Amino acid sequence: MADGSEPGRRAFLRRVGIGGAAAVGGALAGHEVIPHGHVPAAQAAESGADGHDAADDPYGHAVDPPAFLEATSLDAATFPPRRDGRPPGSVREHTIEVTARPHHVGEGAVADAWTYGGSVPGPTIRATEGDTLRLRIRNLTEHAHNLHLHGRHSPAMDGWEPIAPGDEFTYEVIAGPAGVHPYHCHTPPLAEHIARGLYGTLIVDPVEPREPALEVVLMLSGWDLDGDGRNELVTWNGVAGYYARFPIKVETGLLVRAYVLNMTEYEAVGSFHLHGEMFDVYRTGTRAEPDEHTDTVTLGQGERAIVEFRLPERGRYMFHPHQHHLAGRGAMGWFAAI
Repeated sequence: MADGSEPGRRAFLRRVGIGGAAAVGGALAGHEVIPHGHVPAAQAAESGADGHDAADDPYGHAVDPPAFLEATSLDAATFPPRRDGRPPGSVREHTIEVTARPHHVGEGAVADAWTYGGSVPGPTIRATEGDTLRLRIRNLTEHAHNLHLHGRHSPAMDGWEPIAPGDEFTYEVIAGPAGVHPYHCHTPPLAEHIARGLYGTLIVDPVEPREPALEVVLMLSGWDLDGDGRNELVTWNGVAGYYARFPIKVETGLLVRAYVLNMTEYEAVGSFHLHGEMFDVYRTGTRAEPDEHTDTVTLGQGERAIVEFRLPERGRYMFHPHQHHLAGRGAMGWFAAI
């Protein structure tokens, strides 16, 4: 495992060969399988994922997800916990362990990741505005880590002070404001800790519930596999090419609410673009009225938005960053209206 020495600065090591089991979440919705013969992630990483054959892949997607993943393997990351109906002001307690483990970013590409709760991204946390959140963080690695929440909270709970290896700390905050907020490690060197996978999503619901919808979380992030400060692969929810192989199935005409977050280290900007339809944008999700109606929302690192749309016609609707080099490195996917 990498440490603070020069090998440790090279945050990720690429290894050829796939093993292990996929984490399977509850199937709140489904995926359609698209078989294809794209470029394995390891090969795409070596070439920068930009030189693939357009005749084989006319849509700008050039990398495969790990072959062992199935259509439900990313359900826990894709579909957030449902609002559970507890009254506002409830106490919500979570224990999250920080661990070091291999993370299969794509076919033939494995990162030496640091994780919240054993997954990248970490678990999606959900609360209602005004709830008390108690987050017990146990650091089971050989390096100092912590957890910093975006949003509003006491500076005593800001999460910039390190938690030493083997130690733990409980953050207690009042959830708010309503919206969608990232959480991430804030221990120096910050770029390495985020780039190695220490981030996740906090959804804070308004007291007055939003309109019922199919909800999905889409976290954009990058993977520097050889330590050169450049992302060889770019992923939605931690796996390159996953939603190209397994499109997110939605019912035609049903309201879709996507919580879109950008946690890409080593990229100046990211975005979310939807083909064939427009969407309402709620920047950070803190307003009850949309900020604009568009088909592309641009996000700097740490920025996020709630986007809402309906797909009126059966078919596949592509989504990806409109920075096409990011889409080509693994961040292209589909919604399949059925």
